[in-house]
Amino acid sequence: MAFSKTAIAAGFAVAIGVVGSVQAETFKYAFQGELKGLDPYSLNETFSLGTLGNVYEGLTRRGPDLEIQPALAESWEILEPTRWRFHLRKGVKFHNGNDFTADDVVFSADRVRSQESDLKTRIGADVKVEKVDDHTVDFVLQSPNPILHYEWDTWGIMDKEWSEENNTTKVMSASDESPSYAGLHANGTGPFMITGHETGVKTVFEENKDWWDYGNKKFNVDTVELTPISEDATRVAALLSGELDMVYPVPVQDIKRVEGNDGTRALTGPELRTIFLGMDQMRDELLYSNVKGKNPFKDQRVRLALFKAIDIEAIKQKIMRGLSTPSALMISPFLFALSDQFERYPYDPEEAKKLLADAGYPDGFEVGMDCPNDRYVNDEAICQAVVSMLARIGVKVDLNAQPKAKYFAKVLQSNGFDTSFYLLGWTPGSFDSWNILKNIIHCRTEEGSEAPFNLGGYCNPKVDELTAKILVENDPDKRNQMIADAFKMHLDEAGHIPLHQQGLAWGVADSVELAQRADNTLMFYYVNKN
Repeated sequence: MAFSKTAIAAGFAVAIGVVGSVQAETFKYAFQGELKGLDPYSLNETFSLGTLGNVYEGLTRRGPDLEIQPALAESWEILEPTRWRFHLRKGVKFHNGNDFTADDVVFSADRVRSQESDLKTRIGADVKVEKVDDHTVDFVLQSPNPILHYEWDTWGIMDKEWSEENNTTKVMSASDESPSYAGLHANGTGPFMITGHETGVKTVFEENKDWWDYGNKKFNVDTVELTPISEDATRVAALLSGELDMVYPVPVQDIKRVEGNDGTRALTGPELRTIFLGMDQMRDELLYSNVKGKNPFKDQRVRLALFKAIDIEAIKQKIMRGLSTPSALMISPFLFALSDQFERYPYDPEEAKKLLADAGYPDGFEVGMDCPNDRYVNDEAICQAVVSMLARIGVKVDLNAQPKAKYFAKVLQSNGFDTSFYLLGWTPGSFDSWNILKNIIHCRTEEGSEAPFNLGGYCNPKVDELTAKILVENDPDKRNQMIADAFKMHLDEAGHIPLHQQGLAWGVADSVELAQRADNTLMFYYVNKN
């Protein structure tokens, strides 16, 4: 999957049609996984955040080519290097009719940083959020941060009054089996309201005609129905029969079938998500292994052995059918200017065996692996291939593949990082390397208050020192070099095993026009159905 930087820029948006019909239209689509809960701070996952982004809005939003646009904040300014002022949009109403004010922003800033939240990194813990008046809020920082607002399109503002009235000021965590009021109901300011939600069955969205930007609307659908369909064949068949207007992802082996069907087409392009493997490097003994009294993943030679044992080209050709780009880094090359300085470790199973023997495991060892089976493109098939490849060097892997709701509930901070070896995908919400360094690579505290998505606990204080400097550096050349230095240390240590950037593949009816963003997010306000 070779794309030029010009191609990706052009490919961010598929043609967005003008509103061509005034009649009511229902848009029906399916995703491979379910929308488990409606609390916008429960799960830092692209599908959940993107879907709820049609209901809850941030101070900013992203356009079809991912540029930052004003949303609930109509403008902002940097009064001092450490003080940002946001001027809030007036006249905005939540879906229940409550007014949107600065109190809601202050409340949401506290709630999103609470212990149970999965979106803590949206705002630094030491940032003070101050109400200036009903429609002005200041964010006071301890040090400059040029990318303070880069991820705020996925920080949806909640109604303080509604949350307090319904006893839902506490975030429903991804591991919570007893849903809160906010987990079952939604009250945002966005262009669509949720009028029906049955987890694992269907979610219904209705057009919000009181939306503050309704006068500029670019969509003609008034009802959206989301149905989770985990089986690839069933999902594709529903599109081909005309039962659904759009499905994603389309299995790579079915792309030609969708293209060849009368009335449907496949939208393909590069995605910014990196799929990677992580290893528990924090515990003194792995939770799931036959090695007792020590942790083999603490040894760089073992991690490097696993890296070299993976035939990434075989995964690309046989499993991804060419719709992937093997990666040396934990970030898409489109998002880092110096990415061409890095190369993957070559596939070398014999060298991998030698590394294991040198580390004291000449006969290998056993380890458990966690993997989702309905989240990423061919995720379980990739994990099965990894299992087979590692077996060739003597590492026996016990694969635990589960639906994403159960997978995330098991491996995330909310369940104590219950994993020894795992597959994960990550799109930096800010489209910036600092996001990866801070969320995935930064040293994790035991309880996960720092780097809660560093599930394996990789840690290098020198990388963390660079990460802190990268956040406040305004010179792009100096900043890029520091990022390169940090990535090099991480790669030298085989801190994680990047696999590839997966490709996007959506199946769409010819009667539908929409925007396919490179972050794999579907925004209803770009959907038109003829």
